[in-house]
Amino acid sequence: MKRRRFLQIVAGACAAGGGAMAAEWQGQVMGADARILVRGGAAPRAVVDQVLAEIRLVEDTLSLYRESELTRLNREGRGHASALMQQAVDLALEVHEATGGAFDPSVQSQWLRLSEGQGAGRLPATFAQIATAGEIRLQPGQQLTFNGLAQGLATDRVAALPALRDLGGVLVDMGEARALGAEFQLGLSDPESGVLGQLTLRPGRAIATSSPAALRFAGGESHIMGPQGQPPLWSTVSVEADSAALADAAATAFVLMERPAMKTAAARLGVGPVRLVDFDGNLGQL
Repeated sequence: MKRRRFLQIVAGACAAGGGAMAAEWQGQVMGADARILVRGGAAPRAVVDQVLAEIRLVEDTLSLYRESELTRLNREGRGHASALMQQAVDLALEVHEATGGAFDPSVQSQWLRLSEGQGAGRLPATFAQIATAGEIRLQPGQQLTFNGLAQGLATDRVAALPALRDLGGVLVDMGEARALGAEFQLGLSDPESGVLGQLTLRPGRAIATSSPAALRFAGGESHIMGPQGQPPLWSTVSVEADSAALADAAATAFVLMERPAMKTAAARLGVGPVRLVDFDGNLGQL
């Protein structure tokens, strides 16, 4: 199944309050479009090389689309966790607990069933049941996906590059966006309703967006699903946070949650504002 991605966050080519055009680098991360906007001009080749090295590291660790640490773990059922894998597992466990299990990377087993034309069924084990003291051991029949946070993690790692931060106003978008050195005007978009509003992303802040309609299986099921097969409750959820990876995971989980539970989880995780689009195209804020 070919993975496709709707553009939910549409970035302007200039920083908020300024008219200078930005140079743009484009690429791909985890099968989705990625880009970097540099307000002051193009990034030097050495900086681009560092960006590509970070992207390769994330894909070598967490990709499901080629051989990686994650595909080996899913195939063998156990393995020693690299530092980046452990970081992904630790964040996933934090969001899993805060969202009452709505964020659960072990839905990969359901993904596989749906891609083969079978029903999603129930998880053989929850994500909380894996062992994580450097050695990950999956339960029988359990497989993991970190697609719900990997692009955010790539955004954070690229944004942390000292050479990139020295370029002034920069917007890093590895599937989720983070602003450096300047404010950026962004447009919040829904796959069904189009662009619904604008926001200003402040320096150091990140934003992630999840939309169930961005990818569907042949039977019509969304790529975002709960551990018990729960369907999405929102058409689009956008979350701001200090970390793109945290915003990414939270947005993935919040798509499956009612407002009261979402509000509790957002407070616990320290994320927000949270913007919601219902299936009638109405934009609101938590």
